[in-house]
Amino acid sequence: MKARVIAYYLPQFHPIPENDEMWGKGFTEWMNVVRARPLFRGHYQPRLPADLGFYDLRLPETREAQAELARDAGIEGFCYWHYWMGNGKTLLERPFQEVVTSGKPDFPFCLCWANHSWTTKTWNSGKRLASRSVIIEQQYPGEDDYIAHFNYCLPAFKDKRYITVEGKPLFGIFDPFLHKDLKTFISVWRRQAEANGLKGIYFYAITKSANFNRFLPDGSTEHVMPNLKSSADDYQGMLSQGFDGLNSFGQVRAEMAYYNKYVNMALIAMRKYMPFIPSTRFNYPKLMKHFFSPEDRWSNVFPTILPQWDRSPRAGKAEGVYYNATPEHFEDHVKEALKLVEEKDMDHRILFLRSWNEWAEGNYVEPDLKYGHGFLDAIKHVVK
Repeated sequence: MKARVIAYYLPQFHPIPENDEMWGKGFTEWMNVVRARPLFRGHYQPRLPADLGFYDLRLPETREAQAELARDAGIEGFCYWHYWMGNGKTLLERPFQEVVTSGKPDFPFCLCWANHSWTTKTWNSGKRLASRSVIIEQQYPGEDDYIAHFNYCLPAFKDKRYITVEGKPLFGIFDPFLHKDLKTFISVWRRQAEANGLKGIYFYAITKSANFNRFLPDGSTEHVMPNLKSSADDYQGMLSQGFDGLNSFGQVRAEMAYYNKYVNMALIAMRKYMPFIPSTRFNYPKLMKHFFSPEDRWSNVFPTILPQWDRSPRAGKAEGVYYNATPEHFEDHVKEALKLVEEKDMDHRILFLRSWNEWAEGNYVEPDLKYGHGFLDAIKHVVK
């Protein structure tokens, strides 16, 4: 393999009581997927699955089939979104817990903590961006909870399938800015890892390569204008909080460079209060020329590869739509990503795929009725 491709995996495709209560019995992501409609001529909606159908992740046969598809494409493993809400409360845990306890599929995995509150915004399709109500609040109760959280994850960390970097279990945090006790959390987990016979934890942060917020070494933050030429200050600020590595995400950088960052900021602001204006469109191959940052070549920075993006099933016209996002153009994007990591040692030659199955974000590589295995084949052609 030319790179270690790790795919983010959404474990949402099964009913849970919290979603039943808010949205109605049996709700899953598929509800919004099938209701999506084109917003403009040529807009690819709805996006419908092919090989795997409208699956239920409670079925081990589905999980086995997903692993087989990923393995064949040259994907090393899945990074499951992990929802620990504090005080022992978890969400969407069943698929991953069954993977751990059953030992199947025999396919590598790791975890990324989706440390955000569970709100109606995620699936409140077509509403204003400001419209949300909290279903379950993300909390950070302190050291006792951090230890309980670690112990909950420990069986996975000790599993032979768990993905490691430098011999340490790889663990991500989705939004470090939301965690107001970040350094304590990382310190507690490092001590727990040592006490439980692990070499440590390899912590990585998901970080935008152009951001409106930046960490200072003391843990405070400052509001900044995104720098489209260099991500060095953003990356150094994040690493100063105790992270070993970063998963860089170039979406903001690319979209700002595409139109001009001030125009893009104005469009975002207008759409909050004028949801009737048309969705912003981005030509995928043109946009992705701006996606990567020069600092993505750093040895401990793991770039993102992004096949498609269209959140209209969730957000209506409230966000931008990437058009012309074909397997051929995605293959070119993956080739560019490989150039960034080719000189790194193999342990750090990581590309995070975003994502395996985020269907309502138009952000997936699973087979669909239009492109079939096209996006999987694009990875296979370049990485294997």
